[in-house]
Amino acid sequence: MKTTKEMNLHFRISANLRGCESIKVAFRSAKVARESPRFSKCPLLLRSKRRLSQACHTIDSQPLRKAFSLIELLVVIAIVGVLAGMLFPAVQAVRESARKTVCQNNLRQIGIGLHSYHGAHQELPVGCLEWRAWGAPPTRRQIAWSAFLLPFLEQSSLADRIQWDQPFDSAANQAVGQLNVSVYLCPSESQERSNPGRISYGGVFGELVVDTQQDDGMFLNETEISFSEIHDGLTNTIGIAEDVGGPDNHWINGRNIFVQSGGVNDPSAWSGDNEIRSDHRGGAMVLFMDTRPVFLSQSIDKILLGRLITRDKGESVSLSF
Repeated sequence: MKTTKEMNLHFRISANLRGCESIKVAFRSAKVARESPRFSKCPLLLRSKRRLSQACHTIDSQPLRKAFSLIELLVVIAIVGVLAGMLFPAVQAVRESARKTVCQNNLRQIGIGLHSYHGAHQELPVGCLEWRAWGAPPTRRQIAWSAFLLPFLEQSSLADRIQWDQPFDSAANQAVGQLNVSVYLCPSESQERSNPGRISYGGVFGELVVDTQQDDGMFLNETEISFSEIHDGLTNTIGIAEDVGGPDNHWINGRNIFVQSGGVNDPSAWSGDNEIRSDHRGGAMVLFMDTRPVFLSQSIDKILLGRLITRDKGESVSLSF
């Protein structure tokens, strides 16, 4: 017949098997019981001690986890990939927005420079001085409007290095013509076209969209235009536009003026000619003659674009930006 003390000891030891902390308490209880001469040979106590020893051995023999399992690792990689895929387009959009802002500021500075030039000379710079037609002698200078504008863009030291009595591509102007002018560079333009001395903007000579008269723009060969000749108004006339990827894209070369024959970023336009093109998504930057840079959508109507290029045709235009 089990005594009351034996029963209590048995229940106490069984309850202590529920956790590691309880096991310690059970050990202490067992130690007290073992040291008691009366209960040292109790069969119930001996069975409980064996159960305690087996439980402790099982706990100690379980290996500790020191790393992720393969499934957990794959799940984490998948989550990171999804998040990166969601964030990458947003980051690219923010970067392009910043580059577009820089391009806009460049054109605004060019517009202010043109107004300063007009204030000093009562006319705009010539589009090209001594245009070199096909077969013309290489002694013709062919110097661009963008070279004449340098002193009004805080680039007087660069302008002083130009040999104005020499052709743009002469040995005397080779070194200076390969220097980059930051205000003439759109940061969105592909680095694959990072040739020295390039310019991302061209002067608008005219258009072939509204009619066949080519020289109805702002920057002509051997001719300077004044503001009084812009009968369509400065706010309705484009003077400068992005012109990336064209064949003549050096700021010193007078061939960086062009006749627009298509739309903005028009894929059907001949790649061997200068046109309004950009590496911006969905359109290109242009400069109206009131110093206002505007991003023109490539979906703009071609006839409307042509009317915005002409300076004195008296067309009625309705366009809000």
